[in-house]
Amino acid sequence: MKIGQAAQTTGLSAKSIRYYESLGLVQSERLDNGYRHYSPQCLKELQLVASARQVGFSLEECRSLLTMFNNQECRSIDVKNQVLGKVAQIDQQVQQLTSIRTTLLELAERCIGDESPQCAILQNLTARQNPMRFTLVEGEQGTENSND
Repeated sequence: MKIGQAAQTTGLSAKSIRYYESLGLVQSERLDNGYRHYSPQCLKELQLVASARQVGFSLEECRSLLTMFNNQECRSIDVKNQVLGKVAQIDQQVQQLTSIRTTLLELAERCIGDESPQCAILQNLTARQNPMRFTLVEGEQGTENSND
């Protein structure tokens, strides 16, 4: 199967497939005419990456899932643990986003929202006392952000 057909079958763009290949996540065969050829196994791998990315797995997490998929000795408990680890990470992100949302709503409540140039939101965001702290989690690493 050529890249256009592989893209149509997996729902990925040809550009995404080439990108995943450049990262070494999947490998196609090269035909004599230079075209890429995708085996049924490669299509399954591409589908796994596409599905895993849709539910929030990073590229490195996809690499791990592909390793497990291609390992005949892989235990399902290992796959389950990776998924549960992802769920825990998402739970943490939800808590953090809920905290940020609460803070933003509190700021909005402090603002009169009229034609006046005075804005309680801007005053609170620029105040040095009691800085608001929050953490945005990206992939497997957290990035600490604060206004101090």
